[in-house]
Amino acid sequence: MQKTNPNKFLNISTFLSCMLFAMFTYAQTTVTGKVVDEQTEPLLGVTVLIKGSSGATTTDIDGNYSISVANPDSATIIYSYVGYATMEVPVNNQSVINVTLKEDLALLDQIVVVGYGGVKKSDITGSVSSVSSKELSAFPVLDAAQALQGRAAGVVVQSNNGGEPGAPISIQIRGNTSINASSAPLIVVDGFMGATMPQASDIESMEILKDASATAIYGSRGSNGVVLVTTKKGRNGKLVVEYNTNYSIQNTANELDLLNADQFAAYQTQIRANNGNTTAYPQGPANTDWQDLIYTTGSTKTHQFSFSGGSDKINFYASANYFDQEGIVINSDFERITFLSNVDAQVNDKLKLGLNLFGSLGTKNGISTQSTGLGGIGGGGDDVISLAMRYAPDQPVFNDDGTYNSGNTVGDLVDNPFAIASERIDETKEDNFRGNFYANYEIINGLEFKTTLGLSSETLKRGTFSPSILEVTAGAVNGRAAITNARERSILNENYLTYKRDIGKGKLTLLGGISYQKTTTEAFSAAGNDFLSDSFSFYNLGSANILLPASSAKSVTEIQSQFGRANFDWDDKYLFTATVRRDGASNFAKNEKYAIFPSAAIGWKVSNEDFLKDVNAISNLKLRASYGVTGNPSIAAYQSLAEYASLYASSNGETVSAATPDQPANPDLKWESSYQTNLGLDLGLLKNRFILSLDYYNIDTKDIILPNNGIPEYFGYLNDGILTNLGEVNNKGFELALTSRNINNENFSWTTNFNISFNKNKVVALINDADVFADGTPSYFSHDQSTILRVGEEVGLFWGYDYAGVYQGGALPAGTATLAGGVAGDPLFRDIDNSGDITEDDRTTIGNPNPDYTFGFTNNFSYKDFDLSIFFQGSQGGDIFNLTNVQLANGDANTTVDNFNNAWTPTNTNTNVPRVGNNSNREISSRFVEDGSYIRLKNVALGYNVPSELLSKFRLERLRLSVSAQNLLTITDYSGLDPEASYFGGGSVNNAKRNTIRGFDFGNYPTSRTVTFSLNATF
Repeated sequence: MQKTNPNKFLNISTFLSCMLFAMFTYAQTTVTGKVVDEQTEPLLGVTVLIKGSSGATTTDIDGNYSISVANPDSATIIYSYVGYATMEVPVNNQSVINVTLKEDLALLDQIVVVGYGGVKKSDITGSVSSVSSKELSAFPVLDAAQALQGRAAGVVVQSNNGGEPGAPISIQIRGNTSINASSAPLIVVDGFMGATMPQASDIESMEILKDASATAIYGSRGSNGVVLVTTKKGRNGKLVVEYNTNYSIQNTANELDLLNADQFAAYQTQIRANNGNTTAYPQGPANTDWQDLIYTTGSTKTHQFSFSGGSDKINFYASANYFDQEGIVINSDFERITFLSNVDAQVNDKLKLGLNLFGSLGTKNGISTQSTGLGGIGGGGDDVISLAMRYAPDQPVFNDDGTYNSGNTVGDLVDNPFAIASERIDETKEDNFRGNFYANYEIINGLEFKTTLGLSSETLKRGTFSPSILEVTAGAVNGRAAITNARERSILNENYLTYKRDIGKGKLTLLGGISYQKTTTEAFSAAGNDFLSDSFSFYNLGSANILLPASSAKSVTEIQSQFGRANFDWDDKYLFTATVRRDGASNFAKNEKYAIFPSAAIGWKVSNEDFLKDVNAISNLKLRASYGVTGNPSIAAYQSLAEYASLYASSNGETVSAATPDQPANPDLKWESSYQTNLGLDLGLLKNRFILSLDYYNIDTKDIILPNNGIPEYFGYLNDGILTNLGEVNNKGFELALTSRNINNENFSWTTNFNISFNKNKVVALINDADVFADGTPSYFSHDQSTILRVGEEVGLFWGYDYAGVYQGGALPAGTATLAGGVAGDPLFRDIDNSGDITEDDRTTIGNPNPDYTFGFTNNFSYKDFDLSIFFQGSQGGDIFNLTNVQLANGDANTTVDNFNNAWTPTNTNTNVPRVGNNSNREISSRFVEDGSYIRLKNVALGYNVPSELLSKFRLERLRLSVSAQNLLTITDYSGLDPEASYFGGGSVNNAKRNTIRGFDFGNYPTSRTVTFSLNATF
């Protein structure tokens, strides 16, 4: 047996110990160094981090640092500092590493989409605001346009019906640039004009083009601004799979404090007494809170799956989105599925192909809101929201026999709001499809040709059904149903050349192309009354005993265009942009089918001049100026032509169809054109720690289309107004946007974004400079004129009586009077014509719905793996006409506790509230005009990024959890449900796309207060 040599083991142990000690001492190296900027100035607070580990430190006041490094042969140190480009340096066994950080020009060098191409942000000469994907996805929204609110200076975003699921969104850029035509911007998605906005989670970036230099490339459709949307694309590398989900709980942000049954009985008894009736009001058997009955807890669920990736030859991105919202009013909801895919293929060195596909299927179940009081329903009896405020609280939901109660004891005879919300059907189905193909070919070095071919199709079907169980709404006609179908198809082909060349110290880019777009719209509708059964809703109109006249329509519009743009940059200091577009449109008159829209802009990078290069405090200074002309399509197809109207006539005792002249032709009708001037300044301070952008603009919109009512009646036209270019409106304003990087150190960062916009609007010219009146109230209100257009004033001022307080009896105060028969306690009004009576001639301007300024204010904080975002949004000035209070103060409905408690009585004369049951008769007066200013905590979000060391076990690259709250707090003096009022239903028409009806509040779907839980996972 061989013996073991103990000395041998001792020698081996000693050798191994020495080796391990040497390896240990070798693996633990201290690296020191100094970090300076490009002017060799030391930088304090630079984060020095060992890549892939938790080891980190910061530089001292002299820029020095010291850090221990494990595995110095393979380790990498990361140096990061606000305003400078992050730098990674391999250690390679070095013990001293000195670093020079360069100024981070990423914000200035990023490419901004400006239409038919991109420009470095530092080279932009026009006014452009960018909104990032992160900002758009801060909280779940159905329409990405909602996420723009408060994010970009000069952009005002509002829902057309509060928090209604599926409600359309209104966007205005730099105010009302028209009167009767839409002021909505052109939406361009991946190059397709007039596209449907995709889901926010699919958007890579969004640019808002505001001045003529930026929008003139879109010519006749650019006067209201342009929103350019770029969807996400794949990138080279491995397949990335992402899943996003949100779940929100929603409740009404506000309710009115209305009278209960006992208070209501006392209120109605007092009204009777004030009108000479000593009999007490017979109180009903119930105590019903109608608001509580129709409001419920809503929810929103969203799910998004996406996958992307690619190689040197092909990149792809595809996603599927599901959105489901249960409204905060019973039986209102919206559900939509969307799909999006982008494929880009580099066929060879010259040719690149791409295909973008988008599709969506949506279903909206709505309730009746914002009723006009027309459509066969008197007194607004189908409006769930306003009825919940009006209906007598002493009445039950159901009668003893189980039928719905419709015995409203005061005012109009109407069905109760719970019955209408529960039984009335209002279903809208909408399908969207868009495909856009492009080919990009490099002809020679610097010269590229691109062609695109796109097709979009949108189909909408809306069906409504009021069953006979609704006694007042549909009982008399034994049920009523209607169905409408509409389809719009658009085909777009664009072809353009882009040429780039360096000329000495200059860089020249030329763009030229042609465009053709054709849009076809088809629609039909049918309706019927008197059904044998309520079982088939609106799907069996043939079973109606009374079929109402059907209607159908078709229209085609075409636009042919030629466009060009030149960009020149000399020595990275002096910038010049010239743009021109010539549009020809079929919907304009034969003498004015074509128009040219030019623009020019200059920019000066002052910070690149020798006299500023050594001024370290100024990182960037650029001056901009632009002028140009853009257009507004303004009219629908055929409106410049002579039109006939169909009607029924009698022939030989029988009813026959007939036609009569409706309007004469105007062969000289042309585009509304906006002449825009913009002056801007971009400033970066302290290594871009502070970035400021300022813009001043002046927009003169001329040739505004208005109906000229000067045609004599004996000419025989049903419509005595011929469309004429005779109006002019001016908008001027100031915009400021500021980004501040306040703190950025090893564990904590804080950034602030602030924007504010001032806009002043003025009517410059009208037909014969005569006042133009319109109506924004329900048809059963006492006046048919509630807004006015007047030369020298802003668009859409409120028009009515000027309230002067409460009449105390005896001699009338000088310059005031009451309505006919006024007694003590009735409202006083200013007697404009000094006639001693209040008549129609005493009406005047009583309010202005246009805000003085709007703003957004965001603070983003991060601490290690946590982040916090706080976003405020608001508006200052801008009056609201509270039509709800007009209704509730009339005496023929319920009312608010404040109105009842503060009303004038012989023992309560020190008040500004008239006696109950006064003789105002729903008057339109300044008594109901309120300040609409508000500040809203729009979103607060707390997020947590799960550390990477925990994710590796589950093969996750990223996992983020967050909780957020929307509309958590609103600070306002407005007494209504929401200062973001948007009643567009007045005057028997939908005014959502007009500018004359703004700031009215009546029967709007309430805004919701929301708490959202979110998860984002990347595999």
